[in-house]
Amino acid sequence: MRTLTKGNPLKLVFFFTIPLLIGNVFQQLYSFMDALIVGRTIGKDALAAVGATGSINFLIIGFAQGLTAGLSVLTAQAYGARDAKAVRRSFGASIWISIGMVVILTALAVSLTRPMLALMQTPAEIIDDSVAFIRVIFMGIFASMAFNLLSNMMRALGDSRTPLFFLIIATVINIALEFTFILGFHWGVAGAGWATVVAQVVSALLCWFYIRRKIPMLNLQRADLAIDWANIRHHIVVGMPMGFSMSIIAIGAVILQVMLNTLGTDAVAAYTAAGRIDQLATLPASSFGVAMATYAAQNLGAREYGRIRQGVHQTLLLNVGISAGLGALIIAFGKPLVNLFLGPNQPAVTALAQTYFHYNASMYWLLAILFTMRNLLQGLGHTLVPTVAGFFELGMRAFAGIVLVTQFGFAGASMANPLAWAGSVVVLVSMYTRTMRRIRQKEDAQLRGEDVGGPMV
Repeated sequence: MRTLTKGNPLKLVFFFTIPLLIGNVFQQLYSFMDALIVGRTIGKDALAAVGATGSINFLIIGFAQGLTAGLSVLTAQAYGARDAKAVRRSFGASIWISIGMVVILTALAVSLTRPMLALMQTPAEIIDDSVAFIRVIFMGIFASMAFNLLSNMMRALGDSRTPLFFLIIATVINIALEFTFILGFHWGVAGAGWATVVAQVVSALLCWFYIRRKIPMLNLQRADLAIDWANIRHHIVVGMPMGFSMSIIAIGAVILQVMLNTLGTDAVAAYTAAGRIDQLATLPASSFGVAMATYAAQNLGAREYGRIRQGVHQTLLLNVGISAGLGALIIAFGKPLVNLFLGPNQPAVTALAQTYFHYNASMYWLLAILFTMRNLLQGLGHTLVPTVAGFFELGMRAFAGIVLVTQFGFAGASMANPLAWAGSVVVLVSMYTRTMRRIRQKEDAQLRGEDVGGPMV
């Protein structure tokens, strides 16, 4: 385990981020390889079918990811305060909340798969494959929830490397099973879904066995699993808004997907391929953000207010610089990257994807600001503001889908993400500024030897 409360802030955040980044790359390779293998082995329609499920996948799985990240914030604060009992109780409460959410999400998602896709006007020629793929993914929500919860608990205690190793193993399994299920068993796009679920089960089991053997602080006793409704409510108050903020953002993506579907299969395939590359290119920005949440939570628990302020300023500058550079590279080399999915014989799809890159990659620096500020606030326990920012993202994506797609076609759809990022940042900047002012006040009070009260800001 690693404490982030001592040492050079930027160095700690940077080296904590590297395993996160590599792990996130491998996690994104699940969807990347789904699209790549399906597109090259089955065809354009199959690629579009997988892509058409992206927004509802984000709606459900994104909620699970946001929820577990929110739950781990309280665990990280307890670890920063060196309260081992509170760490275990936080883990126990998180397990009960996650189990309840798995039951609810699985029942809703599996039963509503086809109605949701039909409501989104998924093209008739791909809807059956879309249902076959995403229903399998939803049946495996338990695996996604388990891995995200366990890996976030390890990261809350400063271990960002171990989940990386398990992700690498799971990704290799996923790729091997995709070829086996699609080419060997001829399961079609459903085979890609089953490969992903099996790989996630393996990664979750590896996390669990490692925690039992190597992390005594997370080894729970019966007392730690006793249902404490006050503790559970406290975790729900922190975790649920982060889950809802992800789902709110996803609703905007669903609205956009509906309008995108009206543009035809080429548009859906182009958005899918470009979106997969986009997801990989923005991983450094999101990884620095995740690292900032853990860093802020641990230092808040330790009442190291000066370190919080120093660390976020340094991380913000680094994140913006790296993201701007990656954006330039994606614009320059976007076409050959898209050709990886469909080969060089789809010029119409490639041209549309390049349009997407011009609008999105040029604004990666703005996304870096969003991730850094949002995760800082979440790590400090401010969960309401990121949720409000999510509503602004929803509004901007809905505007792009309803108005801009109608007026400008695929270019209008490509404007959706940058507009959503801008709307979110406008909200976050205000709370970020106020929070930094309060942290500076607490820091000054500490220097004067005054009692700054509890750790919360």
